[in-house]
Amino acid sequence: MKRLAAILCLAILPACQEDTADIPQAVTMTASAVGHFCQMNMLEHPGPKAQVHLTGLPGTPLFFSQVRDAVAYLRMPEQSHEIAAVYVSDMASAASWEIPGADNWIPASAAHYVVGSSRTGGMGAPELVPFSDAASAAQFAQRHGGQVQGLADIPDTAVLAPVATSATTPDDDDFADRLRALSQERTN
Repeated sequence: MKRLAAILCLAILPACQEDTADIPQAVTMTASAVGHFCQMNMLEHPGPKAQVHLTGLPGTPLFFSQVRDAVAYLRMPEQSHEIAAVYVSDMASAASWEIPGADNWIPASAAHYVVGSSRTGGMGAPELVPFSDAASAAQFAQRHGGQVQGLADIPDTAVLAPVATSATTPDDDDFADRLRALSQERTN
């Protein structure tokens, strides 16, 4: 019986190794990397970043200017491709908030996230701040507020809800007035 178990383990081992070999590795964030949603240069924005690798598109991940945006992307039902891997900046090894790093990626599923801190991400919205270790995440939460959570525990409201990033400006009021006028014209 022990011999049969050993043979089965040896037969399964190569299949497991092939599975991990098929997982794309994180790529270096360069000056040519642009955010998937914003189409802006990634290096111009502070805070943690993310990259999502899609099956069938090797070597060309989708970059996200904020980790929050990548998690929102993961939770959206309308994906064009299967997700092969997701990496986030390890803020425990980042030089600073302004320089989160180009190669300090960790698997998103292994990160400890600070949710609800006072820090905003590169696009000015609340950010999910990833760390490779729980102690660093807890220290960050102690300084900036928030709670440490795993990826699966992050509530949808932390990533999918609309976010006000600044006070209303006169241009926003003007735009809202014009939209109201247009909808009144359609109902009349």
